[in-house]
This record gives sequence, structure tokens and C-alpha cells, in this order.
Amino acid sequence: MATIKDVAKLASVSVGTVSRFLNGYTIKEENQTRIEQAIQTLDFKFNPIARGLRTNKTYSVGVLIPRISDIFCTQVIEGIEEVLEPLNYSILICSSNDKLELQREKINFLQNKCVDGIIAMPVTSAEFNVDKVTGNGTPVVLIDRLVKDCELDAVVADNVNGAYLAVEMIINKGHQKIGIIAGPQEIYTAQERLMGYLRALNDYHIEVNEDYIIHTQYKKDGGIDAFHQLISLPDRPTAIFTTNYPITVNTMRLMLEKGLQIGQDVSLCGYDQTELFQMLNPPISVVVQPSKEIGIQAAEILLKRIGGDFSRFPQIQRLKTSLIATDSVKTLF
Repeated sequence: MATIKDVAKLASVSVGTVSRFLNGYTIKEENQTRIEQAIQTLDFKFNPIARGLRTNKTYSVGVLIPRISDIFCTQVIEGIEEVLEPLNYSILICSSNDKLELQREKINFLQNKCVDGIIAMPVTSAEFNVDKVTGNGTPVVLIDRLVKDCELDAVVADNVNGAYLAVEMIINKGHQKIGIIAGPQEIYTAQERLMGYLRALNDYHIEVNEDYIIHTQYKKDGGIDAFHQLISLPDRPTAIFTTNYPITVNTMRLMLEKGLQIGQDVSLCGYDQTELFQMLNPPISVVVQPSKEIGIQAAEILLKRIGGDFSRFPQIQRLKTSLIATDSVKTLF
């Protein structure tokens, strides 16, 4: 059975353009002609009942995240609520629990609830199939992670520069043996943070030690095995860069359990800011993501799409990160 993506490919237009045409929006005449020809060639079937549903707003928005307990997700949701609640939108929050199959189920659930739009953080950057949703006119905005070959609006942090700033700070304090506990290789944010780490080493002419690069899952117990690997190396790193909140927390806990003093025995720089990190002694150096702002901007883009404004589609917003540098990274000179 042909999909909206097949129609877009044959007509040489974007999926968004096909979606706008199917939902009655005005598009360029030449694009309309090509789309109509592609629909006829492919015998594409569009559900008019689903289209009718889109004309009647439910004033509900679906939010799909990997983990409800994740501090980053919580802050993003705060931003989404700040925009949508004053407009009397209800928010349906679903968790995929980092599982692709559950993600598919939750997408179907939200579609069956006839939400006006969906804000989603995909489980992986390799797959996020929402053709049925967008084909029925429901806009989708990605947060935190882009997906390969997926033409959707998105709001993400500048992960490359965030990681670069962290590693540059560590280097400028005299460290050359810098380990990284990176995220899953199939996730966009993990790829970008590793890229920032490698770029900083390259710019400062520090040879990459593959033993210092350990991948782990972005989960509650993420980083535990990775930390043990790094700390057990004969020539262990003098500093460790952890690339998300759970990894940072687990690394701190393991260091304390081993009697290692943060900033003295091993230096540490984390990712994602919380007040807890700044209450410790020493406070923890961290890359700060504009988590709430990501939610705010994602909600604002979604409202535009719900209202029929598809200008600048797909719109990719990259928000700047910042760095809090503390004595958790020791100065070696």
C-alpha cells in the first residue's frame, strides 16, 4: 500500500507539501498537479473521515518521551505546559520506556485519541515512523533528537558545541587524558556530543585514545559499567566527561563508593544542570541545556502547524547551551 512518503517522492515534493494538499491547504499549482498525478499512479488512498476529524480540534496534544522520570524530559514538559495550558489545551503524556515497539503503540494510541498534534522525543535516530499520523494531517514536532531521512519540525540543543565547550574547559585546565562516557551510537544527541568531544581533542592536537571512549545506554543505570571500564584502565583518564544526567549521577555515586574525591583523584564534568549539582562540594561542572526553552519553542511551532501555518517547514531550531565550570575539574598546572 502506497504511503504519503511514496507520493511525496514520486511528485518530487516534501511530505509536508503532500500533507497540506490532502488537508485542503493552498499549495503551488505545479506541486498540486504533480501530487495529483502521483496519487493516481500509486493508487494512493486517503481517509476522508480522518481528514474530517482534523477540521474539528480536540484541544489536546500528545507528548511522547523515552522516560517520564528523566529530569530533562520533566523540564521540557514544563515548557510545553507553559505555552499550551493558558490556551486550554490538555496534554497527554506517554512514555516509550526506550522501547521501539512501545513507541509505535503510543503513537497509535495518540492517533486514536485524535490529538491535534504530537511533540515527540524518538527512542532512536534510525527510525520514527509517523507517516500515518502526518498523512492524516496531524503535525509532529521532534525534540532533542533528529531522525535520519525524517522530514519533521524539530527543536534541539547545540550538542556539538556544548560538548566542545566542556572538553575545551577540561583541556585548558591541563588535562590530556580525558575519558568520555558517551550515549548509544544510534541516538542523535549522543552522536553529536561525541563529535564535540572529538573535535575539541583534534583542535588542541590531543591524540584520541579509543580506550577512553565508552558507550552506554541513556537509562537510569547508564554509565555504571562504563565507569568501571575507565577507572580500571592501567593508564586511566585524569578527567571524565559524562554526557547526560543519569550517567553523571551514577559516576558521582561510584566515585564516592570507591573513595575517589571528585576534582582531586578524578575530575568530572557532566551534562544537564540541576540545583543538586551546585549544592555539592565541590559543585559539579556541567553543560546546561535550555530544556524548558526546548519545550516552549516546540509547543509554539506545533501551534503554528495546528493553525495551518506551514511556512519554513521543516523548521529546525538549534538552541545554545552554556557551561558551568567549577573545581570538579582540577587545574593541573
